[in-house]
Amino acid sequence: MIRTVESEPHASPPVLAAYSYCEAVTGRQARNFAYGIRLLPAPQRRAMSALYAFSRRVDDIGDGALAGDVKVARLEETRALLTRIREGEVDEDDTDPVAVALTHAAGHFPIPLGGLDELIDGVLMDVRGETYETWDDLKVYCRCVAGAIGRLSLGVFGTEPGARGVDRAPEYADTLGLALQLTNILRDVREDAVGGRTYLPADDLAKFGCSAGFSGPRPPEGSDFAGLVHFEVRRARALFAEGYRLLPMLDRRSGACVAAMAGIYRRLLDRIERDPEAVLRGRVSLPVREKAYVAVRGLSGLDARHVTRRAVRRRV
Repeated sequence: MIRTVESEPHASPPVLAAYSYCEAVTGRQARNFAYGIRLLPAPQRRAMSALYAFSRRVDDIGDGALAGDVKVARLEETRALLTRIREGEVDEDDTDPVAVALTHAAGHFPIPLGGLDELIDGVLMDVRGETYETWDDLKVYCRCVAGAIGRLSLGVFGTEPGARGVDRAPEYADTLGLALQLTNILRDVREDAVGGRTYLPADDLAKFGCSAGFSGPRPPEGSDFAGLVHFEVRRARALFAEGYRLLPMLDRRSGACVAAMAGIYRRLLDRIERDPEAVLRGRVSLPVREKAYVAVRGLSGLDARHVTRRAVRRRV
């Protein structure tokens, strides 16, 4: 059972400064994520920012222009830093604000830091240029880079006392992470192709005549690109439906945070479904006012109540 977060952890001025740095990184580089976590109480919001800042560091190594062997070395150095964080060996006056903030967060919330090891493993898969033959193959990658983040976040959120089926909360958090990652893969299909990466399963690409890839603003000649996108959208929707079972297990503000972040990605999925070729022309995004609406909807509990009603109907 996941321990519920009950009290606000004390933070000294150096730790608060480290958290402020992490929050600045999050605000600059993760607008969708930042919209969700602003709904959390300050201690949880700070902890989530620390998780994001560390994860961003790992991703930036993988996405950077360094040679492959240098990336591997940097990632292993980051893994060594994670070991120091896990063992509480980072002092408050350390010069690395991300390490300071994450050490404090891990000392006050039951965060399963092994999930960040999984993230490093996933980014190493990117560095090695791995491709994925089947959805089962791609799921392994998605669980490393996104499912693990869901489980890490659950350590910050905690669960409501007495919530039904709470033992499955990590599973639902993991599945919701997969839904968000598959949405990201669809949104970034052209950008990834330009960078030499293909994430969609090879057997799906072959089924819809898209094995030639996405090097231009139009689908491969003779392909059923719209069919491919709609197929992956249905898969993502099924993952969202399963992952949303987590919401009734969270307190109101944590549930609002998750509903806001997931809601933004579900609306991205809607846009992609309506105009599949848009992902080949540029990045699909939501306007600020629509993100704000999704956040308000999450804070109101509408999504959590909707999921709860559906779960009750299934049991009946």
